[in-house]
Order: sequence, then structure tokens, then C-alpha cells
Amino acid sequence: MMRILVTGSTGFIGGALCAALVEKGYLVRAFHRSSSDLTLLKDLPVEHFIGDLTHQDSLQAGMQGIDAVFHTAALLGTTSDIKQYYAITVRGTRALLDAAMQNGVQRVIHTSSIAALGVPNCPSEMIAPKQSPIMNEHSTWNIKPVYWPYGYSKYLAELEIQKAVASGLDVVITNPSYVVGPGDIYRTSNSPFIQIANHQVPFIPTGGVNIVHIHDVVNGHLAALEYGKRGERYILANENLTFKQLFEKISKQNHTPIPKMILPGRVVRPLVYPLQILNSIINFPLPVELFRYAGYGFYVNNQKSITDLNLTYQYSADDAVRDAYVWFEKNKV
Repeated sequence: MMRILVTGSTGFIGGALCAALVEKGYLVRAFHRSSSDLTLLKDLPVEHFIGDLTHQDSLQAGMQGIDAVFHTAALLGTTSDIKQYYAITVRGTRALLDAAMQNGVQRVIHTSSIAALGVPNCPSEMIAPKQSPIMNEHSTWNIKPVYWPYGYSKYLAELEIQKAVASGLDVVITNPSYVVGPGDIYRTSNSPFIQIANHQVPFIPTGGVNIVHIHDVVNGHLAALEYGKRGERYILANENLTFKQLFEKISKQNHTPIPKMILPGRVVRPLVYPLQILNSIINFPLPVELFRYAGYGFYVNNQKSITDLNLTYQYSADDAVRDAYVWFEKNKV
């Protein structure tokens, strides 16, 4: 039976992935820090391994006897400290890849993000997603690192992947879009569900984002393990929605009216610095730095994952929003 190590095992994607792997009969080693919240691993028959991406010794020990690795760990949050992102997301990935190669790991599935693709070439504003610029696996980083430190760190981590592939390691990259569904324990107070319910979102920007259900993301990772091509990246994404469409779907679930004010991106973009100050009062559901790209549609094409990974997206954006809302309600977040 294949033994699999999951980094970031206590996170949204990592926890759901551990559950799916256990259900399929894999032997799972959950790699996490001693301080991690174990809620998502509760009652799962996994082997807990205490370690840290910044500690090479713990990575080496954690890789012993491992056949495959799902690397979902990365620094989240809205910190603007590029050095902190680099230390954890980039150097941590490099250390993990070194340990995997030294211990004869057969395959690594690296969880990146569509954030690593950069931003669309131009704003879409009120243009429908189908008529807007669409990004795909060939898109690449195209903005200043300080404008989006998180995205830049994911981009740099992918460069580490390519170096490891060139050295002989079998690595496949997945790029999930905005993941929605049950179990998102780390996106609570800044969740759009909570923000809209508490009337904390004063306006809706133009532009939009792609929504994908957590279950489809997990299935995409499992498909990448089986069918992914070495060195390739696969966007895991489903429905492209304007922010207004997304907020309307959330509103239908929590029965709270969405903000009436819609601000064009061309109006919002110059407000980045004032909004950064306001963020201490209003905890926006997206990093304030991204308001620099208000009006942009972060829309993506998922065809490569469907073709190469034989992946079928089974859950709509409505399913994702409903399941997330039910989970938030049940867990009294």
C-alpha cells in the first residue's frame, strides 16, 4: 500500500485531502507543526508527524519510507513581508524537494495557486467572464512582487519545482482557483459569508474570480497523482463569476442583502493606500493589496485538467457556496 506524506495537513485543502486519501485506503502521514489546529484531522486514522518546512531535519525524517508527497503547505494571510513568504513558501518548498529526492520519493504533487499566474493583461470591469481575458497554464508572473507578495511567493516556489524536475524529481503542479466549501477553518472572520452577513462589505468591485469546490480540488489532486505529467501545471478551477454574481449567490444562502453600491475598478484602484488604512477597521475578504486590481477578472481556463487528468468537475459554484454556508452555520463560526 502506498504511503503518502501530506504537508499542510491541517489546512483547508490538506485536511480534506487527508480524509480522501484515508477513504481510498492510502497510508497517510500528516506533517504539521505542534501548534497546528487538528480540527480537520479529528478521528482520521493518520500518522501524525510533527515537523516544520523550515527545519530540514524534520523534513528528512518525515520522508522516511514515503512513496508520494502532497505539498499543500504555504504561508497564508495578508502580510506584506516578502521575506517571510520567501522563507516559508519558497525556501520551505526547496527544502522539501531536496528531502524528497534524497529519500527516493516517487512523485510530489505541489499545490500552487492561480495567484502564481500573475494578473490578466487588462481589466474586464463589467464585461461578462466569457468576453473577458482568460488565463491558462501558459500565463506567467507579470507584476511587481510588492504588489502581491503571496502570489509572487507561489510563483517562485514553482520555479523551485522546475529546478527539481530538471534534476530528475517527478513533480506535478496544481493551481487551484478560489476554493470554497466545508472545512475552511482558517478563513472565518474574513470570509465573504461572514462579511456580508455582518454588513461589513461596503461595496462590490467590478471584475470577478473563479470559484471551485473543495471536493473538486481534492479530486484534482488525486487525479494529478495518477495522471499528471511530470513538470506540468494544472489549473483546478470551475466557474468564472463576477464579484456581483458571487455575492448574489452568498446572499441567497444567508438571506442578507448584498451591498447596493458597485464601484468600477477604475475608481477603486487609486484607493489602495486609503483602503490599507481602513483595513484596520474593516477586515476585507480579500487582501487589500488586490484592490490595486479591482475591475480585473481573475478568470481561468480549466480544460487542461479535464483533458490530461480525466477530471470531471462535479460541483457547481452554487454547490460550493451552499456547502460552505451550511458548514459555517453548523460550526457557529
